[in-house]
Amino acid sequence: MITTDPRISPPYVRRIYKANLVAQAAIVVTGAVVRITGSGLGCPTWPECVDGSFIPTSGQEEGWQKHVEFGNRLLTFVLAALAIAAVVVAIRDARRRSRLGLPRRRSLTVLAVIPLLGTLVQAVLGGITVLTGLHPLTVSAHFLVSMGLIAVCVFLVARSGDPVDSPTTWLVPTPVRLLGWLVVAATGVVVVLGVIVTGSGPYSGDSDVSNRLNIDPRTASWLHADSVLLMIGLLVGFIVAVRVTTSPRLLNRRTTIFFVVVLSQGVLGYVQYFTGLPELLVTLHVLGAVIVWTAALFILPAMREKPGPDLDQEWIKTNEQEDHSQVSN
Repeated sequence: MITTDPRISPPYVRRIYKANLVAQAAIVVTGAVVRITGSGLGCPTWPECVDGSFIPTSGQEEGWQKHVEFGNRLLTFVLAALAIAAVVVAIRDARRRSRLGLPRRRSLTVLAVIPLLGTLVQAVLGGITVLTGLHPLTVSAHFLVSMGLIAVCVFLVARSGDPVDSPTTWLVPTPVRLLGWLVVAATGVVVVLGVIVTGSGPYSGDSDVSNRLNIDPRTASWLHADSVLLMIGLLVGFIVAVRVTTSPRLLNRRTTIFFVVVLSQGVLGYVQYFTGLPELLVTLHVLGAVIVWTAALFILPAMREKPGPDLDQEWIKTNEQEDHSQVSN
């Protein structure tokens, strides 16, 4: 019995795409560690770490913080390597489809290229951030671009599991689908307001930096909390709508996971606020924000499918065997 659809990207291709997603999430968390430890200017120049050297030197005044910032810079090379790998496997996957006579899927190639371009943009933006003395607007932009790249990687992982690009078959009624999109949009607002809270608070990037967003941190925190409550309200409505309609099991499971993650993040947010923003909890809150954003985005593909026309099973068996032999060679 043939269980593999050759129109779906092979497992090794999807693993590369998932690795890009994990790496993009990781760079956000390590970037938070840089900010929270006041290491944003641990390497005070760019692209060099210090004048005359691309690596930290013993004569720097920044102490241990230079190693924190330099370590985060090194992770950019890991992101670049994985992004290049994504482009390579996307091209190989496209050639495999062409060899098997399958329809081309340009969307996968386009999505695979974006993380590489985004990594280059982030490298330049990171340099601008350092050269502007960690201005909160550039720091915020740095974070938001990463969240955008996470979204691209989520869509890349999801779309690589589809047989075709179109047409789309929606598995939930239109009102439920619109409510799902509204939940994701509200989550995006929560993320943006969380960035504003950070930019107005003590963890903008360096302990000596005095320029913060000209916003009262308490007011920003209240707005952020209100947006979280709005998003939770929409999420509860969405969960009820999913449960009372005929919805796929995957969507039910992902909405449950998202609800648990959101509640955990909300509790963590209040705890960190009322305990004076301890560094560990702030770092965990950033990690939670990444998980919340990712979990929200994975709800969208669970509401639809792209089955495409059925393939002849004998054709699948013959071409799948040929494809495996090509890969092994």
